[in-house]
Amino acid sequence: MLVQLPPALQSLHLPLRLRLWDGHEFDLGPQPQVTILVKDPTLMSQLSHPGLDELGTAFVEGKLELEGTISEVIRICDELSEALLKDEEDDVPVRSEHDKATDAASISYHYDLSNAFYQLWLDPDMAYSCAYFKNADDTLEQAQQHKFEHLCRKLRLKQGDYLLDVGCGWGGLARFAAREYGAKVFGITLSKEQLKLGRERVRAEGLQKQVDLQILDYRDLPQDGRFDKVVSVGMFEHVGHANLDLYCQRLFGAVREGGLVMNHGITAKHLDGRPVGRGAGNFIERYVFPHGELPHVSMISGSISEAGLEVVDVESLRLHYARTLKFWSDNLEGRLEEASAMVPEKALRIWRLYLAGCSYAFTRGWINLHQILAVKPRADGSHDLPLTRADLYR
Repeated sequence: MLVQLPPALQSLHLPLRLRLWDGHEFDLGPQPQVTILVKDPTLMSQLSHPGLDELGTAFVEGKLELEGTISEVIRICDELSEALLKDEEDDVPVRSEHDKATDAASISYHYDLSNAFYQLWLDPDMAYSCAYFKNADDTLEQAQQHKFEHLCRKLRLKQGDYLLDVGCGWGGLARFAAREYGAKVFGITLSKEQLKLGRERVRAEGLQKQVDLQILDYRDLPQDGRFDKVVSVGMFEHVGHANLDLYCQRLFGAVREGGLVMNHGITAKHLDGRPVGRGAGNFIERYVFPHGELPHVSMISGSISEAGLEVVDVESLRLHYARTLKFWSDNLEGRLEEASAMVPEKALRIWRLYLAGCSYAFTRGWINLHQILAVKPRADGSHDLPLTRADLYR
């Protein structure tokens, strides 16, 4: 039986080849750079209405294979989706309930996959957040060190400061702050695997007297203003819209009067936080970050302000994150054989799409990354920040 292309596909001009389960091939344009191998005949009807969520799910579930560099796969599949779904609206936001058990399970799902797997494609310090590229030719390792430095300088960190690191990951920033600035650091995470390796690295550097890493939910932070500075990197995306006010209140209660709070995290394009990318956001929520929700920068800034903190500086690092993710994706693609021995095939498929897809999403402006610096003013409204940013760049 001769298989016919759905009519919607016949008029496209994309560098894409469809190879069917029976060996038939169809080129949708000259010089195909990417091939979609359709293994499940039921997918043919979906290809005339190809949301990125459906395409990604089919790949993860093994119903189709993708040939070509992963960055080109993402780009051309987006062009396919855009050509056929161009008039459709972005996804309607779905709000999740966020209690301690749900959040702990979500964190474990994502971060407890395998420390060795993350080591394959992250920098040596395992900084799993947006790097800061001061120079066009910075390596990933250099850019992550620049990020640590940029955060510490914005916090005006100094010898003897007591720093709270919310969502400390494997402890790279905590160790940097202790080693380079002489700070005392209390870091919290919900990931047991991160904590284990993080503590090992603290001991290896002889920083046990300065760095204390613990399993702790942000909702259980001490509220006695004991910390001089607070930093939260890549964590508030897990908080959920419903808990943003509570999250900011806990940071407010943890820091002393006159102290600084730095919130570094991914933000949404739209004011209501709805995902973009014709289903890409739904794919990430289903397979990568369960219950993750991105607020718009105005939403998180509003919660910070309502908690009693004063927003004093906001910086977008969107293009820095696009470059960071490109490094991560390229690193993983170069070590797929090793990765396949560490994680299940389905997980590896998810991560290949996620890293390359997020780099593309940041490049396109579907999502952003903002560093928001805030201060907890004294009762009379005063604080000790300088009048300009000049000290950051000396």
